[in-house]
Amino acid sequence: MRRPCPDPKPKHIMGTMLDWAECGEVERDKDKVSGAWVFRGTRVPVRALFENLETGATIDQFLAWFPGVTSNQVVAVLAHAEQSLAEV
Repeated sequence: MRRPCPDPKPKHIMGTMLDWAECGEVERDKDKVSGAWVFRGTRVPVRALFENLETGATIDQFLAWFPGVTSNQVVAVLAHAEQSLAEV
């Protein structure tokens, strides 16, 4: 009997449709990073935060790896995601 193949992509918050337009710390521009939501004033996709946290990185590590992103931005994005998911 064949077992189904596991999903190769990890499931994460970005797979859930969140209304990032309500979060003032992110922006989207069709000419910037293919229109992905990025941290305001940077080219760092919001997705990068969640992907790094999923793989075990800490917020401090993320901030060190992406120096254009501020801790206030990360806190705002995480708070927005938490609030949005609580409403689902």
